[in-house]
Amino acid sequence: MENRNSINGGTFFGPTVQAGQAVFLPPVLQPRALGGLPARSPVLVGRDAELDDLVRQLEAPEPTGRLITGLPGAGKTELAVHAAHRALALPGRYPGGVLFLDLFGYDEDRRVDPHRALGSLLRALGVPDGQVPAETGERTALYRTVLGTYAGEQPLLVLLDNAGSRAQVDPLRPTTPGIPLLVTSRHTLSDLGLPVLDLPVLAAEDGVALLARGLDRLHPGDRRVADQPDAARETAELCGGLPLALAVVTALLGDLPARPMSAMAQSLRDTRRRLARLAREDLAVRAAFQLSYRHLPPDQARLFRLMSLNPGPDLATETAAHLADLPAEDAEPLTHALARAHLIQPAAVHDRWRMHDLMRLYAEELCREKDTPAARAAATGRMLMLYRDLAAAADQQLQPGAEPGRRFPGRAAALAWLDTEYPNLRAAALAAPELGRPDITVVLHALLIDHQSLRRHLEDFEAIARKALDTARTARDPLIRSAEPEILNNLGTAQRELRRFAESEASYRRARKLCAERGETQLEAAVLTNLGLTYQQMGRCAEAVQVLHEALAAYPPDGSLRERGMAYTNLGRALQQLRRLPEAAEAYRADLAICRAIRDRHGEAITLNNLGMVLRDQQLRTEAAAAFEAALRAAHDSQDHYLAVRVGANLTLLRGLADEDDPQEVVDRLTEAAATMDELGDAYMAAQVHLHRSTALVKAGRPDEALRVLEAVLRAGHELGDLDLQCTALENAGILLHGSGRYAAAAERWTGAADRCLALGDQDRRGRCLGRRAGARRALGDEAGAREDTAAAAAAFRLAGTAAAAVDALLDEGW
Repeated sequence: MENRNSINGGTFFGPTVQAGQAVFLPPVLQPRALGGLPARSPVLVGRDAELDDLVRQLEAPEPTGRLITGLPGAGKTELAVHAAHRALALPGRYPGGVLFLDLFGYDEDRRVDPHRALGSLLRALGVPDGQVPAETGERTALYRTVLGTYAGEQPLLVLLDNAGSRAQVDPLRPTTPGIPLLVTSRHTLSDLGLPVLDLPVLAAEDGVALLARGLDRLHPGDRRVADQPDAARETAELCGGLPLALAVVTALLGDLPARPMSAMAQSLRDTRRRLARLAREDLAVRAAFQLSYRHLPPDQARLFRLMSLNPGPDLATETAAHLADLPAEDAEPLTHALARAHLIQPAAVHDRWRMHDLMRLYAEELCREKDTPAARAAATGRMLMLYRDLAAAADQQLQPGAEPGRRFPGRAAALAWLDTEYPNLRAAALAAPELGRPDITVVLHALLIDHQSLRRHLEDFEAIARKALDTARTARDPLIRSAEPEILNNLGTAQRELRRFAESEASYRRARKLCAERGETQLEAAVLTNLGLTYQQMGRCAEAVQVLHEALAAYPPDGSLRERGMAYTNLGRALQQLRRLPEAAEAYRADLAICRAIRDRHGEAITLNNLGMVLRDQQLRTEAAAAFEAALRAAHDSQDHYLAVRVGANLTLLRGLADEDDPQEVVDRLTEAAATMDELGDAYMAAQVHLHRSTALVKAGRPDEALRVLEAVLRAGHELGDLDLQCTALENAGILLHGSGRYAAAAERWTGAADRCLALGDQDRRGRCLGRRAGARRALGDEAGAREDTAAAAAAFRLAGTAAAAVDALLDEGW
C-alpha cells in the first residue's frame, strides 16, 4: 500500500520500514507500527523531564536538534520517537512531518552507509528513482536542496536513529535553519556539535512503575507488582533500571500470568545466570551489549573485560592501567573511548569509572571466556598490589610526625585519596582471599584502621577484621598465621567502638593469651591498653585502672611512645570516671607531652578534649575553655570532623553554662551537632550530645523540653543496650523532676539509675543515686525509706572507697 501527497510536484512515500529505508511521515498520516514513523509505545516511564526538554528544544524559534545517547537498552529510540510524535502535535510547527531513518550503526549486517542512506531519504522525500544521483556528493547536494524547499513552505523534523559515528550522520544533516535534527547513538558523538542528552538509567521507583504499567497493558488488572512490592522493587534493581531489561522481564511475566514477582526476583539473583535470563526471543540484554562490544578495537576490548575484575564499585584510570599492565598515559585514551561508547561511565570524581551492573556481568562473562586464568590472576594481582602500596603510603601520612611522601605530600592529600578509594579498598580486603591473595586482606585490614576510625566506618572495621582473622587462622603461610594476635586486638577495638563490650573483652583476652605464649611483650602491652579502655567504658573503672597501670609497666623502654601515650589517656578516662580528677588530669598531661613530642596532632586533639572535661569538672572553666579551643584547632588540623563536632559540643555547653553565649544559640548548636552525629551513624555520640542539649535547655528555662530529650536519650540507651547511657538519662531526669516538686517520679528515676549502677558495678555512682532518692522520699514524708536509702548510699560509698567522710557527716546530721 502506497501513501501519496503532492507538494511542488514531489511524491512522498511511506512504505514498510526495512534496513536502510527512510520513512517520511507527513502530519496527515497516522503512524503504523512498521509503516511511517515507528509507533510510540504506550509505556514510557521516568522520562518526563527528558521528554519535556526535547519538546521545548523542538518548540524553539531556531531549533538545533539534539543528540540522544546512553547505555545500550536505555530507551533512546523510544524517547526520540515520543518526542517526534509530540512535535507533530505542535500547532503549525512541523507541517511537513517527520523524516525517519534507522542507520543500524551497530549492526554489521545491516549498517547503512551515507550513500545508501541518502538514496533512501531522497526517495522518501518524493524524488523518483531515475532522478536520484549516482554519486554520494551529488545525492547530498540534492537532499539538502529538497530539504531547503520544505523549510520555506512546510518545515519538517529529521530523526536519525542508531547512528554509529559522525561519518554516518554528517552527509545527512540538514543545513537549512528551521529543520532540526534528532540523532540517537550509543556513542557520545560530541563532534556532531549537537546538544547532548545523556539518558540515565531509571530510578528504582520508576522501574517498578514501568513493570506495573507494562503488565497492566498485557493483562489488564494484573496485580503482581501491587501484591509483592518488595519483590517488584528487587526485580527493578536487579535490572539496574535499564529499560530494555525491564521490557524483557515484563514480556517474560506476561507470558506466564501465574508467575509471581518473587519468582522473577529469585531467578535474577544469580549473577552468573542473570544475563541469560534477561532474554526472550528478539529481546535480549546480552545481544544489545554485544553490538557495542564488537565495535571495539582489541586494546579497548581487553581493557573493558579486565575492568570487571575490580571488586569495588568504581576504579581510577591508574587502577585500570595496572589491570591491563599499561602506562597510565596509554590507558587514559582507552577509558575515554569506552566511556564515549557507554560501556563504562564516568564516576562522580574525575578520572574514575564505573560500570552498569548488567554491563559488568557481561564484561565478567567475556573475561572468563576470552582471558586465560593466568592472565586474570596476573591482572588481579597487579590491582591488589597497587591498592596495598597506595594504602600503605596514605596510612603513613596519618601517623604522627610523618614526613611528606612521594605520592601523598601530607595528611590532607592522603585522606582525600582514602575517602575516594575507600569503597574499593574495602571490597578488595574482603575479596582478596577468594582472589588468591590472602596476604592482601591481612595487610589492608591493618592499613585501613586509622581511616575507618576517623570516618566512623565501624561496621566495616569489624567485618574486615573478622575476614582477616579467618584468613590468618586458615592460612598456610606462617607469616600470615603469625598476625592472629594483632588481628584479635584490632577486632576487640572495633567491637568496643560498636559498644559490644563483652565481645571486645573476649577478643582482647584471646589476643593477650597468644601474646603471652609467643613472648610478644610490646603487643601484649597494647592489648592491655585497649582492654583497660573497654573496662572503663563498661563502668568497671577500678579494673581499668589496674589493667592500665599493668600496661604502662609492660611497655619496653624502647617501645612505641604513641601506644604508651594511649595508655595514659585511657588511664585518665578511668580515673575521671572514678572522680579522681587531679590524677586524671596528670595522666592526660603525660599523654599530651608524648603527643607533642612525636607531633601527633590528632592524638593531641583527643587528649586536650579529655583534659578539658576534667578541668570543667574541677570548676576550672577558663582553663577548660582553653583546652577545648586548642582541641578544636587540633581536630580541624587533623581533619577529624567527627572529633571536631564532639569538642565543639563540649565547648558550646561550657560557654552556655557560663552565660557567655545566648541560651537559644547554645541549644541550636547542640541540636545541629547531634544531627551531625546521627548522619555519621554514631547513635551513641548523638545521645551524648543530646545529654548536653538537655542541660542547655534547663539553662534556657525549658525544663519540660529537657525532660523529653532525656526520655529520648533513655530510649537510645535501650536500643544500644548501653546501661551507662540509661543511667545518666535517668539520673538527670530525676534531678529535674525533683527540682519541679515531682518527688515520686524523681524517686522512680533514681531507682532505675541505682539498679543500673549496680549492674555496672559502679558503687560510687549508685551511692549518689540512693542519696538523692533518700531526699525525694523525705520530701514525700517517707522518713523510714529515706533513712534506709541513706544507709544504703553509705554502704555503696564505702564499697567504692570514696566519700566516706561526707557520708559519715551526712549520717551524723540525721539522714
